[in-house]
Amino acid sequence: MSAASTRPNAQPNARRAASPLAYTPSVENPGPDEAQVFNDLAETMLSISARTFEDSGHASRSVHAKSHGLLIGRLDVLDDLPAELAQGLFAKAESYPAILRLSTTPGDILPDSVSTPRGLAVKVLGVSGERLPGSEGEATQDFVMANGPVFSAPDAKQFLSTLKLLAATTDRAETAKKVLSAGLRVAERVVEAFGGESATLKTLGGHPETHILGETFYSQAALRHGDHIAKLSIVPVSPNLTALENAPLDLNGKPNGIREAVTEFFRDHEAVWELRAQLRTDEERMPVEDASVVWPEDLSPYRTIARITVPPQTAWSEERSRAGDDRLAFSPWHGLAAHRPLGSIMRARRLAYDRSAEFRMERNGCPMHEPAAGYRLPG
Repeated sequence: MSAASTRPNAQPNARRAASPLAYTPSVENPGPDEAQVFNDLAETMLSISARTFEDSGHASRSVHAKSHGLLIGRLDVLDDLPAELAQGLFAKAESYPAILRLSTTPGDILPDSVSTPRGLAVKVLGVSGERLPGSEGEATQDFVMANGPVFSAPDAKQFLSTLKLLAATTDRAETAKKVLSAGLRVAERVVEAFGGESATLKTLGGHPETHILGETFYSQAALRHGDHIAKLSIVPVSPNLTALENAPLDLNGKPNGIREAVTEFFRDHEAVWELRAQLRTDEERMPVEDASVVWPEDLSPYRTIARITVPPQTAWSEERSRAGDDRLAFSPWHGLAAHRPLGSIMRARRLAYDRSAEFRMERNGCPMHEPAAGYRLPG
């Protein structure tokens, strides 16, 4: 459930933001038919998993099925954050183990030449505090991100229409998808030549063939930030990552070219990202229920709250995939009450992601447990 769009320039802590608005439950306004919409959306996502299971005999995620890197790193909360940023997980300077999963959006395992938006899921381990409903007894905090600042639809109801179209193409006409993707990339380059960018073209397969490690990732929808509300971004900052921003990646004849590039990078290199928060400061221009609206950075810039460091390692292997892809689930509803997901798209994810995880667990005969702080990926 993610899609890319025009990316704002992420900024460090240099600019002063207006006073952040307080979180109150009243910022959310569920629609009267929301429960039915969420159920229909979850069922549509399950139909994607059912189709790929029928064809492959292995249950995969309904979205972001293909991983390109499964990594163990560390999240370091910055010291001396201002009070409005020092909230929840970020209330004090502390280091946590973290698992990172790089992916692309389709629910079927496609060659990388079918070029779609990218995702980054982060699971922070050893977290304490009041839990979100359904995650009691766990000690993790998940952040589910995509490489665009906004979602492709404002709410779950409109996204359901798009998802039904995508579900109808699952595991079908792979050759046609490759040809279509090539044409859509050309169309996207034309749009960008005139200063624009199309989330629709990218979602359907027109994403540029670039290195995934040069991407900036966003929460897209809002979440609670303790006493306030925020959107989050994860931004590459080490020079070896910033050098890969928009870097072309030749995927011709390389069905797993993105994964190979990630594996090659982490064979010898450490990577550093910054985790940044954009606090909500305006009710009208920074909506919570409409996830398709960019929150203006002139009202509130992204400000650094933590760093994520990943040392050299084996970024992907079959054994690591069995552990990270089959035995782990990532959801914004795995976490602290202080970072409650907000808005229609986020609320829809709770049911959809839970059912997807249950489907995979049952079909693969593989139990899932939230990992503890000493967790290690194999390989």
